[in-house]
Amino acid sequence: TTFSLVQVHCSPRSVFGVENFLDDDNSKPYTYQKGKKLKNPNKHVSFKQRTEAYMEPFTLDVFISKRFVSTSVTHRVTCKQVAVAGTNSKDIKAVLRSRSDIPACLVIGRILAERAREVDVYTASYTPRERDKFEGKIRAVVQSLIDNGIDIKVYLD
Repeated sequence: TTFSLVQVHCSPRSVFGVENFLDDDNSKPYTYQKGKKLKNPNKHVSFKQRTEAYMEPFTLDVFISKRFVSTSVTHRVTCKQVAVAGTNSKDIKAVLRSRSDIPACLVIGRILAERAREVDVYTASYTPRERDKFEGKIRAVVQSLIDNGIDIKVYLD
């Protein structure tokens, strides 16, 4: 009797006990490229589309809820947060009277600017989310960053 060797592909189980599923390209599990897959792979991609993430590598993210304000500066290519500030942290929470008013937004902008300068980040780009208007508290955070030495490019549609 002869046995044929059959190679069975079993992906290793992850730390949390959930199997790692491979995506369409059989590449690393749970890694997806941003954006849609092009229907036409030969379609021309402009120079600006290819280089924008490298020319303006840092983005500003501002989240404002009814209770607190949270901001961060993120590196676009590596997706690492280089500077973070929020009114929920203990040291800032104790000083502020309210955690979500405009003076709190100005303080958060100043603190984020200091932390960004510590890691040599002097420029960032900001695109408001679709539901956000560039006014009030969000504008206060961005204006505070600009006043404290961080150059912010705001992209409004």
